[in-house]
Amino acid sequence: MKLKFSDAFEIGTPIQDITVPPEMLKRHKTGVEWIDEGLGGEGFVPSVVALFTGEAGAGKTTALLSIASGITRNGGVCLYNTAEESLFQVKRTVERLGLRGNFLVGGETLVDDILAAADRIRNSPQNKDRPFFLMVDSLQCLDDGKFSTGRITGWTAERALEQLTTWAKENYTHVIVIGQVTKGGTFAGSNKMKHMVDCHMHLSFEKKDKELLGYRKFEVQKNRFGGAHRVSWLSLGAKGFSVAAVEECG
Repeated sequence: MKLKFSDAFEIGTPIQDITVPPEMLKRHKTGVEWIDEGLGGEGFVPSVVALFTGEAGAGKTTALLSIASGITRNGGVCLYNTAEESLFQVKRTVERLGLRGNFLVGGETLVDDILAAADRIRNSPQNKDRPFFLMVDSLQCLDDGKFSTGRITGWTAERALEQLTTWAKENYTHVIVIGQVTKGGTFAGSNKMKHMVDCHMHLSFEKKDKELLGYRKFEVQKNRFGGAHRVSWLSLGAKGFSVAAVEECG
């Protein structure tokens, strides 16, 4: 019987008795240069959960679709699940951006159904030993299954994130989930969720620098397994993002 990640080691296990699985020693790039460079240039470590926040209209969905396309063009497998837009809307955006990666899509809201589909896809013979990414848009639209009526409360997103995190750790997979931001610019959820994830990427409108006014500001604010605090200023056109300027922030 497969142990859950939390049950794999008893508390008090000597650190020298723990061997890092070979699956966790690999890194996988997204194929989107400004994302990969923001992560330290080496890409994602398996089992990492990344929270991607940003202001409304900043281009989070555009960025995530570009990553999904890049991953599949690099030989990986990506399941992009939209719990907000319809699949027709997603397809129109993909066509407008001219994305060529043939990633997989879904439109489920129940976390158990999303993870069951992800397991079926990644365990299929043609996908064995290929990097697998699960992307979800967005966290606040997910149903963790606690209520039979599908009712969503203020704690639903936190429980859903916990489910996604446990799954990623147990299966050495990658999860990127979009998190909504309020009109005031703050994350629409508890700060605990920022601590639960391994990586936090943020996309916003530049409002201070007059020369870059209106550009998007992309920053990796947290990254347990790589670089962070590299800022990229991006312009967003009909075909997606292009880099206008980069700043290393130490």
